[in-house]
Amino acid sequence: MALSPQQTVQHYENFPVGSILLPGRLRRPVGIIYAFARAADDFADEGDLDDATRLALLDGFRKELDAIGAGNIPATPLFHDVADIVSSYKLPLQPFYDLLDAFSQDVTQKRYANFAAVMDYCRRSANPVGELLLHLYGAATPKNLAYSNAVCSSLQLINFLQDIAIDYRDKNRIYLPQDEMAQYGISESHLARGQTLGMWRPFMQFQIERARKLLHAGTPLGKALPGRIALELRMIILGGETILRKLHKNSDVFNERPLLQAGDWVYMLYHAIRWKFKP
Repeated sequence: MALSPQQTVQHYENFPVGSILLPGRLRRPVGIIYAFARAADDFADEGDLDDATRLALLDGFRKELDAIGAGNIPATPLFHDVADIVSSYKLPLQPFYDLLDAFSQDVTQKRYANFAAVMDYCRRSANPVGELLLHLYGAATPKNLAYSNAVCSSLQLINFLQDIAIDYRDKNRIYLPQDEMAQYGISESHLARGQTLGMWRPFMQFQIERARKLLHAGTPLGKALPGRIALELRMIILGGETILRKLHKNSDVFNERPLLQAGDWVYMLYHAIRWKFKP
């Protein structure tokens, strides 16, 4: 199942990926990248499929990538589009494979022992999208890729914090490092009960501050990229910062999932434009 670019953007409601801020010539390829990611993610998450079926569907996507890599014609319309942008923009295939590995991991792994394991997941679940976009923009220098990885991993961590309750309740997943939960005296029963007493707030503040530092490590990319592409990225970074502020103010994600409101978007656009002129 392939989603349209518009549907894909709706899944990423906190970050304006593929928005009207992008130059028109880039909206289609960006939409195709996100449609690929969303469709594969849905295989791992949506519906009542058993794990074997989910993994088989993801493996079918791998075979389509194999066909593209071998110079053959893929079988589905989505991968006709993927093949087109891979050829037109000389995109590497490895990031697509990395995304599939992350989605497969979502099917088979529900807990993460430590932060290194979480970051390894981010390396394959989030960073490949930034890498593909930099290649699409013709800006995939080593320095830019490092900045992008910091931003993408941070946004993934922020999403984990946003969705603690949803991930646990609906998917039986915990992306919080198990050793850090134990250090702060947080057990799975706290998540099951939606309990925010005791060390929950200090635990969340630690997670929030780490995600913020990682996000800030990638902010130079907001000036390194040209024109409207940079504006889009600055909006994405400011979206992450805004969610972090909301989490800092209220860490009870069990009763109030932080979301961007209309006023937040106005604030973000204003500061994204001003950012360009900061020394």
